[in-house]
Amino acid sequence: MKISYNWLKEFIDTDKAPAEISTILTGTGLEVESLEKVQAIPGGLEGLVIGYVKECIDHPNSDHLHITKVDVGSAEDLQIVCGANNVAAGQKVVVATVGTMIHPTTGEPFKINKSKIRGEVSEGMICAEDEIGLGTDHAGIMVLDADTPVGTLAKDYFKLNDDYMYEIGLTPNRADAASHLGTARDVAAFLKLNIKKPGVSAFKIDNHDLDIKVEVENTDFAPRYSGLTMTGLEVKESPQWLKERLAVIGVRSINNVVDVTNYVLHELGQPLHAFDADAITGNKVIVKSGLEGTSFTTLDEVERKLHADDLMICNAEEPMCIAGVFGGTKSGVKASTTKIFLESAYFNPVAVRKTSKRFGLKTDASFRFERGTDPDMTVFALKRAALLIQEVASGKVSSEIFDNYPAPVAPFAVEVSYKNIHRLIGKDISHDEIKGIITALDIQIENETEEGLSLKVPPYRVDVTRDVDVIEEILRIYGYNNIEIPTQIRASLNNASRPEKDTVQNAISEWLSANGFNEIMCNSLTKSSYYDNLNNVVKILNPLSSDLDVMRATMVYSGLEAIAYNANRRNGNLKMYEFGKTYHIAEDKYREEQHFTLYLSGSNVAEQWNQQVKPVSFYNLKAAVDGLLERLNIKDFTVDDSTCSKMMCGLQYSRGNKRIVKFGQVNAKALKKADVDQPVFHADFNFDYILQLVRKNVVVNQDIPKFPSVRRDLSMLVDKAVTFNQLKQVAQKTERKMIKEVNVFDVYEGDKLPSGKKSYALSFIIQDDEKTLTDKAIDSLMQKLIYNLGKESGAEIRK
Repeated sequence: MKISYNWLKEFIDTDKAPAEISTILTGTGLEVESLEKVQAIPGGLEGLVIGYVKECIDHPNSDHLHITKVDVGSAEDLQIVCGANNVAAGQKVVVATVGTMIHPTTGEPFKINKSKIRGEVSEGMICAEDEIGLGTDHAGIMVLDADTPVGTLAKDYFKLNDDYMYEIGLTPNRADAASHLGTARDVAAFLKLNIKKPGVSAFKIDNHDLDIKVEVENTDFAPRYSGLTMTGLEVKESPQWLKERLAVIGVRSINNVVDVTNYVLHELGQPLHAFDADAITGNKVIVKSGLEGTSFTTLDEVERKLHADDLMICNAEEPMCIAGVFGGTKSGVKASTTKIFLESAYFNPVAVRKTSKRFGLKTDASFRFERGTDPDMTVFALKRAALLIQEVASGKVSSEIFDNYPAPVAPFAVEVSYKNIHRLIGKDISHDEIKGIITALDIQIENETEEGLSLKVPPYRVDVTRDVDVIEEILRIYGYNNIEIPTQIRASLNNASRPEKDTVQNAISEWLSANGFNEIMCNSLTKSSYYDNLNNVVKILNPLSSDLDVMRATMVYSGLEAIAYNANRRNGNLKMYEFGKTYHIAEDKYREEQHFTLYLSGSNVAEQWNQQVKPVSFYNLKAAVDGLLERLNIKDFTVDDSTCSKMMCGLQYSRGNKRIVKFGQVNAKALKKADVDQPVFHADFNFDYILQLVRKNVVVNQDIPKFPSVRRDLSMLVDKAVTFNQLKQVAQKTERKMIKEVNVFDVYEGDKLPSGKKSYALSFIIQDDEKTLTDKAIDSLMQKLIYNLGKESGAEIRK
């Protein structure tokens, strides 16, 4: 959600800087994800000044150019070659001086340089309005009032006001804050200021020239439906202030009437819809459902088949609008429109949400309706919109306000005790402060006793229905940072298995972070298009979008999305890890698994003058996996080759039939699904099983060996199918106590060897913890080892 700083200040009288307001918003639960300065016009007219044309003569080498001398308030006049046919001596004009970056309405920005045009020096440019982004007119240069002071900055003359745009990550429960009024309410409560709502006292009924009959057949889906008519309208381009106000929050200007409905939506949080009254056949508006199978073409010119539960706004013959979601092509406001029916309603959130999901339509209106709007705002918003439409499009209000509200939505009755407030917040806040915060949040205090308060919570606060909800409201406005950390902490003894999950997780995190990995936290919701088979995937019954319609059955795509996001922002060298769950269903039984995963991508070594850039490889990942398992003291596992639908090659470490970790290179198909265009290496640990292994570990302390170790090497010829791990297992079975390490230091495959064979060179570290090894004992061990390698692996020792 986007919020304008200047717009916000219309509701609250404060001199707080934009950054301070940002901190307040985040502290009260409206997290500001970004704060961006927005210029009313690109470039902000920097470098443009008001000049006076002192002379204007024809260019000697051109039949259409002019040479002017312009006073811009500096020590010397500027000579400017101008091609406009309306330039003349005695004019006040807008001048772009040398070095100015020009931002035209269309086309790319360009810089003004001192140049020669047909042999004559030109030290700037006299501007038309489209050349500096002020409009689209290119008929000639802008000629200003004669009394405009020379040297005035153009941005001051045109009264441009820079604004700031807050991008707020609005949580689904805070539907009340989906407007400038709602956002201002929190800031005002925090700063102990009064809210200044726009006035509607000037609203009046001008005549009864257009009385349209309204029938609400489905009051369950439309508990409140309000409307009025207006005539004598002039639909045209919106005034600059309105276009600028909408542009700051990313809303495209359409025309003055539609822009007002969008303005009120973002100002008050109440969606409105304007119908061309000429399209209302029979002068009748009918709010009904049950149009199963009827074809309806929406504003995006897509024909849709209606469902029986879709609430529609109809005329006497056909539907005109999907209520709360999207309008139709026939009834929208056009350039020829002169009279309208203006709708303001409170629709059932569940009904709107189902219809929106059914059609895959997400609009600013549906976003608010499906979360719950304010049923008490409809008439106020109507009056506000009517006054604004009269201001920007003329016209008159030509009917009484129709307001069908048969069963008013009652406020939520909540009882809250001071004792519970102090207990949950952890601090004794004065009763006056508590009541001040509650009142500032538009919650009415019905009754007060020594024990607590009886409250009436307005129906638009759909998330405040219990005492704990009210206490949360008090705390967020009072300020989380104002709750002191206690000097004493009381806790009960924990008899959970040791080490606890958090202890193991922290140890893993510390090791990975110390080795250059960054932790990520991804959404457990993901998109079903990642999965070829959805039989065992947990589906969301009421997904927020098609990109969040299933629970993740694998961790890999979450990390790939994070890699794609970073790579698209030129941060492609990544080492990341994540703790999380995967979700599965089999035979109608749901199951969760704990995992943690590693991701490597890009370069392993950053570009430096003294070393080459090296891309990450499988062995960088293997080193991390092995090092982590060594840190957790997990040993004695089997190693197997591993491939799967998401991995082109890799290894799997297991004990028995239980997998500890599977790791390797992600295949091209999975990368393509996540829009990743660089190699990625991924390791997936079974955290549930790792916890079991760690809890069974016994730490044994032993003295540093007093006796030296011995190294022996063997070069052997084996079948290509034989792996190093098989040879290592044979060596460990031959002598578990004295063979401490087995390593491979050379592998050779080539035409000098027999077909189907390869050469391994292995080193063995041998040590006896109780005595010094003799040559005889070492030779005996090596002969036994050679025999077993030949017998179990077919190894032939090379001389």
